[in-house]
Amino acid sequence: MSGRVFGVTLTQVLRSIALVILPTSFIALVAWATAGSTTGNTGDPMRAALWIWLGAHQAPFSLSLPPSGFAGLLSYLPLGALIFPILAIRSGVARAIERLDGDTSLIPRVRALFALLYTGIGTLFALVSATSAVKPIWYISAGFIFLLSLVCAATVGRRLLFGQAVLYSTRIISLLLGISSIIFGFSLFLHISTVRDLIVVLEPGVLGGLLLLLLNILYIPNAVIATLGYFSGTGFAIGSASIVSPLSFQLYSIPAFPLLGALPKSASPLALFGIAMVMCAGALLASWTITLSSRVLIQSLLGSVLIAAVIAYAGSGALITEAMSAMGVSPWKFTLSIGVELIVGALLAIFIPRIGRR
Repeated sequence: MSGRVFGVTLTQVLRSIALVILPTSFIALVAWATAGSTTGNTGDPMRAALWIWLGAHQAPFSLSLPPSGFAGLLSYLPLGALIFPILAIRSGVARAIERLDGDTSLIPRVRALFALLYTGIGTLFALVSATSAVKPIWYISAGFIFLLSLVCAATVGRRLLFGQAVLYSTRIISLLLGISSIIFGFSLFLHISTVRDLIVVLEPGVLGGLLLLLLNILYIPNAVIATLGYFSGTGFAIGSASIVSPLSFQLYSIPAFPLLGALPKSASPLALFGIAMVMCAGALLASWTITLSSRVLIQSLLGSVLIAAVIAYAGSGALITEAMSAMGVSPWKFTLSIGVELIVGALLAIFIPRIGRR
């Protein structure tokens, strides 16, 4: 039985990898053929496909920028790209369980084995695709890939039972991100002329325009996290020593990227009213959970802070050069502001009615 489980799981791991890497290989090959190459080495698009696959799993890259070999880091990657490996992994685990006749006793073994095999192949991709100029940081890549594959596998088959606190904390953070996405979309619409100017500056062409559109779509979750950081009061950075927040605006230069057209033009203290939005979310969380027990409320608040820390880390990083070494929200500032505002909102929702009754 162990040999059968291993064979079935390995087959589905390879299938899940192929579901993502084959389309990226086609895109990389078309882009390479269109742009041309000074070396004519067909290994270049193959390595690029592996880099895209690793980037979709949020694997960071260490760079040595030509011609001087200046050191750089690429860790600010599009969070929207996670949807492709997530769907592929879940499909692979589901098919592996189905091939094993739906034996529920084998599900934990399939999950663990799938994550290990998937991580092993991903780590191999990071090692074999490294060049003198671009080196995936393989040990960090392995950790990210393992966590992603294990979490995705846990959502397939016999579901793990999550407590009420986890459900409420994910709902409240999802609500805040949903409101932030609406605000970001509205800001993008208001600054549509700036967005158009940035596209004109790039002159991407037809194929380049399609790839640019796809890249912008995949970076929208990063922009939504930055929007939530802005309205929670802490703001975000676009480049070293920069800050874009309601009370401080220091922005020296920005990449020619259309989504950045939604940036505010100066400090705007009125945006601090967004803090009230986060506090209202804390009050709503209290209204959901306090009727159950104070323990569920405390656990929900702690879970919300933990989720905020995860998305803050995911929504920050470096973008190749030293000048863009700080991108997105500050993980500790974002987590602290969201946590404090949620807790204050929950406390107000609990104690104001008591004071009124007294």
